[in-house]
Amino acid sequence: MTNHWIDIGNSDCILVMGSNAAENHPISMKWVMKAMENGATLLSVDPRFTRTSAKADFYTALRSGTDIAFLGGMINYIIENELFFSEYLAWYTNASFILGGKYGFEDGLFAGYNPQTRSYDKSYWAFEREPSGIPKKDVTLRHPRCVFQQLKKHFSRYTLDKVSAITGTPEEDLLKVYKTYAASGEKGKAATIMYAMGWTQHTVGVQNIRAMAIIQLLLGNMGVAGGGVNALRGESNVQGSTDHCLLWHIWPGYLKTPRSSNVSLEAYNKKWTPKTSDPLSANWWGNYPKYSVSFLKSMFGVNATQKTDFGYDWLPKADDGKTYSWLDLFDAMYRGEFTGFFAWGQNPACSGANANKNRKAFAKLDWMVNVNLFDNETGSFWYGPGMDPKKIKTEVFFLPAAASVEKEGSITNSGRWSQWRYKATDAPGDARPDGDIMVELFDKIRALYRRRRGVFPTPILNLKWDYTTNGKFDAHKVAKEINGYFQRDVTVKGKNFKAGTLVPSFAFLQADGSTSSGNWLYCQSYTEKGNMAARRSTVDKSGIGLYSEWSWCWPVNRRIIYNRASVNRRGVPWDQEHPVIRWTGEKWAGDVPDGGWPPMLDADGKLNPKTKYPFIMKPEGHAHVFGPGRADGPFPEHYEPLECPIEKNLMSAQFVNPTIKEFTTAADARATCDPRYPIVASTYRVTEHWQTGVLTRWQPWLLEAQPQSFCEMSEELGKLRGIRNGDKVIVESARGKVEAVAIVTKRFRPFKIAGATIHQVGLPWCYGWVTPKDGGDSSNLLTPSIGDPNTLIPETKAFMVNVRKA
Repeated sequence: MTNHWIDIGNSDCILVMGSNAAENHPISMKWVMKAMENGATLLSVDPRFTRTSAKADFYTALRSGTDIAFLGGMINYIIENELFFSEYLAWYTNASFILGGKYGFEDGLFAGYNPQTRSYDKSYWAFEREPSGIPKKDVTLRHPRCVFQQLKKHFSRYTLDKVSAITGTPEEDLLKVYKTYAASGEKGKAATIMYAMGWTQHTVGVQNIRAMAIIQLLLGNMGVAGGGVNALRGESNVQGSTDHCLLWHIWPGYLKTPRSSNVSLEAYNKKWTPKTSDPLSANWWGNYPKYSVSFLKSMFGVNATQKTDFGYDWLPKADDGKTYSWLDLFDAMYRGEFTGFFAWGQNPACSGANANKNRKAFAKLDWMVNVNLFDNETGSFWYGPGMDPKKIKTEVFFLPAAASVEKEGSITNSGRWSQWRYKATDAPGDARPDGDIMVELFDKIRALYRRRRGVFPTPILNLKWDYTTNGKFDAHKVAKEINGYFQRDVTVKGKNFKAGTLVPSFAFLQADGSTSSGNWLYCQSYTEKGNMAARRSTVDKSGIGLYSEWSWCWPVNRRIIYNRASVNRRGVPWDQEHPVIRWTGEKWAGDVPDGGWPPMLDADGKLNPKTKYPFIMKPEGHAHVFGPGRADGPFPEHYEPLECPIEKNLMSAQFVNPTIKEFTTAADARATCDPRYPIVASTYRVTEHWQTGVLTRWQPWLLEAQPQSFCEMSEELGKLRGIRNGDKVIVESARGKVEAVAIVTKRFRPFKIAGATIHQVGLPWCYGWVTPKDGGDSSNLLTPSIGDPNTLIPETKAFMVNVRKA
């Protein structure tokens, strides 16, 4: 989230799309309802009428996989009716930048596309530049090749009738949503978007969010109270896990995982450190070497020296052009390309897309270690449905783990608030906290390397590993390491620091090895003043719910990111009633400013040479209406899901996202416009069960509330298939089938798509065969192994099935 949970209460309009917040993020609805008490409007857009829809002022439906068409229509509506915040757009975004002559777009493809490699040459999307290297701009936004005019041209194709034909949303409903949300472009108004996996789990997942980001920038809703682009994280610590490199392509703090072509630390830093020649750009990522070297010092301690290139060669490198995502991992496992697997705190036999493929892949392993609280479908795959234990060689080790309340440590919630949680009780029996399991495991691995050396012992033997107290894992020591230390006596920014002192903030990190930090974004979270995440002051000096002394928020306790965009170029808040920051004439007051530089203009209206543009993480200092870094195009474009019910894309001749990565094993069957699978399907969660249900399917009171897997369908589809409420049904895709209880309901209604009637159904993915008896199995047995080209997140929210009475 660019903003935070409490800040939702400051919104004038809330669009919940790609999410069922009331059911899956119920605490967020507290702040939605607070905003509504203050007069805000809640809009719900979802294929299904949900509990969120029941709370909304207005609800409308769309076919799964058509969000870009829906949002593209809103972009067109805002531009055509001149509802955009022109001052914000011209000065704070790259809408004024002029594109080079090679840029173009024709019939679904951007310039630079190579059909052989199925990728784009992004040099075609470059800006024209001044001799100094600064992008050329036209702040009047009239130049025919400026980003704004190209945006206008691109989305002019998204007319109401075309969008309605693609999405199935009635034109009058589209207009209602567009008009209501676009009203937030008025100065002093703000609207926010709340989205979740309903947006991300598509082959155009990143571009779904890009489309909404463009809307927020057009309306001036970034950096302001009640605004932002706000992702609702499904786990309490997904944000923290991502910050600390849960994903393969990043190190902690969103540093890049090195590629094989980054042959040295110098080459690595040169490759990934952006440059700018604009003196008004903060280009904060220009500090990249400070953060990468400090991370290496944290990893290898005294062994990380200039002589050893700070241990850079000891960390793994990704092959250039190769991805190592979840889908890649299980594809390689299925192909027998590796032999051992740790399933730690997860249940991919149910949670992973194309779960039948995952289960078959487990049988190719020599060993698997399953770390979890309860028995689950992953650890017990070998005697599950369709498995013959006599033919499976995989040896499974189960390690019982402690629950969250049985260990101490921090979580970082969706709003980036890092909060310390204390241990309530000891874990039962042999169950241990994850940290203790890791400590013992690594100690044994290191001892083995010392005895036998192994192929590459250096990183194992040189790793800094001193995170125990009295033989037990110490979360405080890890938290301090993440914050970072001064490694020697040093003077930085005119201040003297002793070796061993905790670094006060990332502004003091250095690239010479004199500082360490396990994650530069968290540098300031645990300082000589104490554990910032453990703070619990309920005083709110801001008046808008920042609560700056409750816990700690990355970066540097800034509660709303890009908050210098919440003021005009003189430092006066756009919204005087909900100021995030304001310039006093000498300094910024309010939230921690996104950089302490003065406003862009002096009191007399002249440019202040000491200022910086507000979007400090971008090399040019401007927010990206035009996004030249994405794999599938600088503007969002509607493409059909890989599996869809219609024979052509109504927007262009390009049927699906042209840059998606496909998997080609026998387990990767798919069905587009296949009469055997005529019904759109999507998966979702329910409040009563947590993720795949490993924690909750063992609880009788929760099973009483949600005892079995179910399939929701419209009354019209039920009548068509002879299915009544409560009947057992078979739901089948090209990859597998599940049995479920039919819920025949008004919550789903048929769509009119390109003149045809299209039905959609929905299934939860939180069940499995281990328990309860007759509870059903995971709906991910139905979903495909195909993902967004930027992230390879799987497309589990739009695929094709058949439904019949069991």
